[in-house]
Amino acid sequence: MTPRQPSRKTARPVSDEELSAPVVPPPAKEPAKEPAKKAPARRTATKTAAARTPAPRKNGSRGVRPAPPLDEADRGRLLAGEHHDPHALLGAHVVRGGVVFRVLRPYATEVTVVAKGLRAELFEDGDGLFSGLLPLRKVPDYELLVRYDGDEIPMRDPYRFLPALGDLDLYLIGEGRHEELWTALGARRMRHQGVEGTRFTVWAPNARGVRLAGDFNYWDGTGLPLRSLGASGVWELFVPGIEEGTRYKFDITRPDGSHTLRADPMARRTECPPDTASIVTESRHEWQDGQWMAGRGARPHHEAPISVYEVHLPSWRPGLSYRQLAEQLPAYVRDLGFTHVEFMPVAEHPFGGSWGYQVTGFYAPTARMGTPDDFKFLIDALHQAGIGVLMDWVPAHFPRDDWALAEFDGRPLYEHEDWRRSAHPDWGTLEFDYGRKEVRNFLVANAVYWCQEFHIDGLRVDAVASMLYLDYSREDGQWAPNEHGGRENLDAVRFLQEMNATVYRRCPGVITFAEESTAWDGVTRATDQVGPGGFGGLGFGMKWNMGWMHDSLDYVAKDPVHRKYHHNEMTFSMVYAYSENYILPISHDEVVHGKQALVSKMPGDWWQRRANHRAYLGFMWAHPGKQLLFMGQEFAQGAEWSADHGPEWWLLDDSYHSAGDHRGVRDLVRDLNTVYTATPALWERDTRPEGFSWVAGDAAEDNVFAFLRYDADGSPLLAVCNFSPVVRNDYRLGVPEQVAAWTEVLNTDAARYGGSDVVGTDPVKTESVPWNGRPASIRTTLAPLATVWLRPA
Repeated sequence: MTPRQPSRKTARPVSDEELSAPVVPPPAKEPAKEPAKKAPARRTATKTAAARTPAPRKNGSRGVRPAPPLDEADRGRLLAGEHHDPHALLGAHVVRGGVVFRVLRPYATEVTVVAKGLRAELFEDGDGLFSGLLPLRKVPDYELLVRYDGDEIPMRDPYRFLPALGDLDLYLIGEGRHEELWTALGARRMRHQGVEGTRFTVWAPNARGVRLAGDFNYWDGTGLPLRSLGASGVWELFVPGIEEGTRYKFDITRPDGSHTLRADPMARRTECPPDTASIVTESRHEWQDGQWMAGRGARPHHEAPISVYEVHLPSWRPGLSYRQLAEQLPAYVRDLGFTHVEFMPVAEHPFGGSWGYQVTGFYAPTARMGTPDDFKFLIDALHQAGIGVLMDWVPAHFPRDDWALAEFDGRPLYEHEDWRRSAHPDWGTLEFDYGRKEVRNFLVANAVYWCQEFHIDGLRVDAVASMLYLDYSREDGQWAPNEHGGRENLDAVRFLQEMNATVYRRCPGVITFAEESTAWDGVTRATDQVGPGGFGGLGFGMKWNMGWMHDSLDYVAKDPVHRKYHHNEMTFSMVYAYSENYILPISHDEVVHGKQALVSKMPGDWWQRRANHRAYLGFMWAHPGKQLLFMGQEFAQGAEWSADHGPEWWLLDDSYHSAGDHRGVRDLVRDLNTVYTATPALWERDTRPEGFSWVAGDAAEDNVFAFLRYDADGSPLLAVCNFSPVVRNDYRLGVPEQVAAWTEVLNTDAARYGGSDVVGTDPVKTESVPWNGRPASIRTTLAPLATVWLRPA
């Protein structure tokens, strides 16, 4: 093992047999051994190899002859960190006259080779190099004893091992088709040639050399250069004894000869920001969610109830670790009846203020709340509570930090070479080069990694629109058209298609969501189905309905007296409702940066704001599409969300005079979810026109919307929304004539929710009075600023 600290005072115990073994006879005229001298911090050669050869080199023991000197060019490249094959120079090699041992150990004062029947001190060659020629016929099973100012440390020689990465791995990496890339690149604990250690691999095709630096060598990578594995661009080194928890980075020699110290792009664990080192990790988590995993996806997602609670983990309850969150979050979400949680990005990111949307560690959950196994523990707990886990995934861009991905090996690598396709104009970040097969592989495998290794049930892909359009947020002259003269990023299209197809094939039951804010055709269409625009579908399972979100929020923000002029903003969504598989998002983006919390968007006094808030949620849960609600909005928090202190939980405390108001809204959300999941009419035909029918879509003067939802058997649910602050008595609505009577199953105006309690307790009978184009109708009382759900009595 390479030393973590030079603190051991003695060498590894050597057996009596080794100590009494005869020393190899010295060659004729062997020069007398020079007395060992205390080394400076690091020794430097002062003569050329040719000039040193006739003279005795320092140290060495009886039976050890000076090794043939290294070629000066090889020596220079090795010491500069620019040699592509350090294993050809270092380690033990059979040559004419014996076996040459050569070791590069900066700061060492002595290096001794120990094997069965052998103990031989090597000559010091300067610059941290030690060598010797022993008259052996083959390379023995040896170890090294390395002395640092009196501390002698036993270790295995990393340069005695064959490559620990197989030909199949290299072939798949070269093809850009390694779907488990994390098993081939990065740091992986393993047993190799009978020895425990860690294999380090990194893709850096433009590098002149790569070395390994870490807390095991005082962050000086001189003594641990990696070897190049040919045209793959991969560099590799197996280091015996490196254990879990070890911190490391790659010291990369750029094409211009300068050096850059980089975190591992494939690191599966990192230091807690602001520290940036990668950490060797090994999972020991034993999953307990077998029942969940076996059953997920049993029903097609577009025909299943999906109600999502969006969470920013660091601020949901600030200060909690992953394991502490596992004690609280599942119980809270289950109590409110949500079917899923969605985590805002958890991949490692240096700046907390980005909320995780500027990722540097794509394969590592953030260390702010614990280890990767701690994160698995949280997911496991949610699954055992019957809650699915979705995760924001950010393949659209990455930050420019000089220790991360930007110009990783000295040239554009993960980003596009053309500045018009690499620099993101909005966020000051870099965009991935989706046309490069290795970059595409890095991202596709990353999507699979989270679903396969962490049992994530779905990926919400951030900023898809910024990936699809070459002119996204760019002016003329800042972008170049594709080969067909269009503005579509064809590389990004192919990447998204490959990602979706691969995830669905490898991870049954997983669903992908697109945050796509334009009218791109076929976001949720299968990749093998070509649409009117000539493109195959992108292959997502669902798409965020940004149009519904903007239009409906614009409507409810208006004073009721003006809403009749904006009536179509609430009905327009049904014009395109079946063009994609939609989820209706009230996400974190809508409650920050001056947009106000959901309840604060509403007009009127405090009572009216809460009433509007409740009526809107009732409308949302009844509208075709799945639901997503950001934390804090489930209890009508009035302030914008802050990542520093999270939801204002104190609003629910007994000591707060209006706690009941907030609890009432939370109780409504619980009941919305309970009735929703128990009523197939609200989700079974979300993506089919026969699952919806307008009853009153044109009652603009009344600010009323009424519609029917149907399940697969034709059983209906009637949703009526009154967005006017007045009670409407004996309001007539057309209904199916085969239903004899209707009963309220949910009314957002109920007193327990904080409403005025204009509720119907008795069934409403169907009358043979034609209305709204139907042969039958009912008369009911509409509560003010309220949504009512009715179903057959």
